[in-house]
Amino acid sequence: MSNFEKSLFDNIQQKANIDPKEVYKVADSVKNADLTDEKTVRKLVRHLAKLADKPISKEKEEQIVKSITNNNIPMDMQSLNQLFKK
Repeated sequence: MSNFEKSLFDNIQQKANIDPKEVYKVADSVKNADLTDEKTVRKLVRHLAKLADKPISKEKEEQIVKSITNNNIPMDMQSLNQLFKK
């Protein structure tokens, strides 16, 4: 696992209280998913919000879905944090 991945999973566990094993299970389940398909991405976002037991506004969901489907995902922790805090 790269330092970036470790940092990402540590951050997820700390901020959202999601077990990294659960994140891996979700990641494995979407390994071959079409992340340009809005319906697929929306389902994934909702599933992760449920795992984290965190409500997600329609606006936030829309912003995350658009970022993912447009392949406009930040690859550094600071930018990722900003995306999820808005």
